Amino acid sequence: MQNLLDPAILFFVFGVLAGALRSNLEIPPAIAKFLSLYLLMALGLKGGFALAKSGLTPEIMVSLIAAMLMAFVVPVLGYAFLKNRIARFDAAAVAAAYGSVSAVTFVTAVQTLENSGLTVGGHMAVAMVLMESPAIIVAVLLANTLRAAAPASANLVISAGGTAAVGGLSAGPSISVGKILHESLTHGAHLLLLGSMLIGYLSGEAGKTTMQPFSGDLFKGMLAFFLLDMGLMVARNFSDARKASPVLIGYAVLGPLVHATLALGLSWLLSLPVADAALLMVLSASASYIVVPAVLRYAIPEANPAVYFGLSLGITFPLNILFGIPVYTAVAQQVLG
Repeated sequence: MQNLLDPAILFFVFGVLAGALRSNLEIPPAIAKFLSLYLLMALGLKGGFALAKSGLTPEIMVSLIAAMLMAFVVPVLGYAFLKNRIARFDAAAVAAAYGSVSAVTFVTAVQTLENSGLTVGGHMAVAMVLMESPAIIVAVLLANTLRAAAPASANLVISAGGTAAVGGLSAGPSISVGKILHESLTHGAHLLLLGSMLIGYLSGEAGKTTMQPFSGDLFKGMLAFFLLDMGLMVARNFSDARKASPVLIGYAVLGPLVHATLALGLSWLLSLPVADAALLMVLSASASYIVVPAVLRYAIPEANPAVYFGLSLGITFPLNILFGIPVYTAVAQQVLG
């Protein structure tokens, strides 16, 4: 309940309500982009400062390995569940979106943990970056396999959405995994986060003192402003989510709970700190609606963007922001605290 009364969360709820009422309230795209870049820079700096203080210990390496493991497990399980229930290219795309992570959900979770008095290690920002690409790689490999399985001599059929298909499978070209990996790792958001973290790490305590007004004092207000914009965006995309099949809606609601439970089990097995475990649960339960959809538009053009984008932003994102983060934090404290 305390999380729902947080000003940043209340601004998110307000944005959803304003969007549902079809208000003309909007955040100009340029300002929304600036807010996103600010949050990533501030998060990277805070992570770098924390990492400079703690150092790269064996315990930190264990947390990073756990994050990488979850980044491969989640998309594989997602595709295995969805492949015989929806179109297989859509299944691969949805698996990629849910196997990857949401930076905004992560930033909100970090703020929630800090408000709860839990110390957040800077290395978990590294974990977030590491978890972004594996799901995309898995999805691209699956899509290339589906394309290779399609008979080359089969007749082309144009679907209602205008997508060329062969024998029920798309006739799109195979995409180089190396190209996708390069695109993911050199994405501006990733580079800014990693660059800011490196700067924070190199500047250490002196840098933290200097940047405190920027990366500390302004952070909460900027997050509230950004979540207001996210609330408006959720309201605009909710109609796409409602049109999805019951299977997809069920996956968008229950899949993150399963992923978070797996992350909790792995955290318990590896004896991760409570804060690391809570953030690993949040990351595993989140879904990408920025980086992954941008990459999938040309990596898997056969998939319907309204499916994977609508589900992640229209259903999973608000559920995580409003309920998931406090629940995962409470469960991690109860089991591992």
